[in-house]
Amino acid sequence: MNKLGITQAALAKECYVVRQTIHYIENNNYDPTLEFTFIIYKALNSLFDEGYTYG
Repeated sequence: MNKLGITQAALAKECYVVRQTIHYIENNNYDPTLEFTFIIYKALNSLFDEGYTYG
């Protein structure tokens, strides 16, 4: 997640999951449900709106 300017912990907090869940998704060890995918999407948009930068 560092490429996006956020940490696994920050994304996990926004998604109400533990950091390890984000780690497993990043490493293709866990396939999130469609519902959880939307939660991640909404959290990422929220984080970017708060001032996180890409790049």
